[in-house]
Amino acid sequence: MKTGISRITRHILIVISFCVMGPLLAGCWDRTEVNDLALIMAAGLDKKSDNTIELAVEVFVPKGASSGGMQGGGGAGSTSGAGQTLVRSAYGITLADAMAKLQEEFPRRIFWGHCEVFIFGEKLAKDGMRDHMDFIMREPGPRERANVFISKGNARDILQLIPPLERSSAEVLREMAKLQTGMKVTVKDFSEMLIGDSKAAALPWVEMVPAEPFKKPNETVGFINGTAIIKGDRMVGLLNDKLTRGLLWLRDEIKTSIVTITPKETKGHVSMKLLKSQTNLIPSINGDKWSVTVKIETEDDVMQNTTNLDLTNPKLSDSLEKQLAEDIERRIKDALVQPQKELNADIFDFAEAFHRKYPKEWRKAKARWDELFPKVEVKIEAKAKIMRTGMATVGASLPDSEVKKK
Repeated sequence: MKTGISRITRHILIVISFCVMGPLLAGCWDRTEVNDLALIMAAGLDKKSDNTIELAVEVFVPKGASSGGMQGGGGAGSTSGAGQTLVRSAYGITLADAMAKLQEEFPRRIFWGHCEVFIFGEKLAKDGMRDHMDFIMREPGPRERANVFISKGNARDILQLIPPLERSSAEVLREMAKLQTGMKVTVKDFSEMLIGDSKAAALPWVEMVPAEPFKKPNETVGFINGTAIIKGDRMVGLLNDKLTRGLLWLRDEIKTSIVTITPKETKGHVSMKLLKSQTNLIPSINGDKWSVTVKIETEDDVMQNTTNLDLTNPKLSDSLEKQLAEDIERRIKDALVQPQKELNADIFDFAEAFHRKYPKEWRKAKARWDELFPKVEVKIEAKAKIMRTGMATVGASLPDSEVKKK
């Protein structure tokens, strides 16, 4: 009797084990093959004259570069990147509507996981971007770390360029963003700017490099050539490349920089390469007077010296450091003028600095920030340190008789 009960129990346990283990063994039941996906590399958004949205996407074509180009079909399709990518577009009253219509043109399911670039066309950026960012943040597919740009003219024109080095326009802009020669803003960063205390943002501005005379007009690349100023969610102004440097210093986002100064002691130039920089914003409220002290400390190396100065001389070295600091201060002052005095757009995060240090005062004054920001006094204190002067202490081809020691 005991043996019979033991066998029944054993059979029941085996059946239960199969029932439990069975679903776990079918681990690939919901798989999606790569061959069934259309991999989006970049997306461009443009506003059309009939108030519809054009969504253009750059799709990777999984084929060898030597197998020839792929012809785009219809008026909404074209190829770029020497046949490595395909650009298609669709229209809709919202971005989600345009994507749904775009899916109808693809035999594969659109996959956003590889999209690293979002470009807003100039016209759409001036009309407003908040509604479109809602889709990008709400839809689970797009990546929060994707880079965001605003293009001169139409965003689709940037996607259709055929770069000479990279496989696609998406890779060109992605690599330029990594170099951080200009602003680098991700989807997450931009969303935080839109809901931040300052209600202002800044995005990298993209233009096309003119094609060489013997090349087709689209055989070129897009490049970062300044910064678009956003007030609320609309583009209201533009900083050129030179002023962008000052903005990066102030926002503590400067990563690479070569500053060339003309020493007051003699003729010629000294170029210095940035090694490290740190910027601190110190807000202060004294009655009705709001002010911010910007403290900057940098370390630099001498890259080139076309003067007759002996940079090993401590007095000359100290003088160059002061002149470099003055040059940085000038750049920041120039970058402040348009956003603060003309556009009233706090792209410097002064509002957040006041909020952190003076939370009680900020709660009372935040509704008047548009009135207060233009009146905020900005004091700049820069210190520069020259770490190394290079292999040659004077001009490499300068005779010793012309070297200035003092």
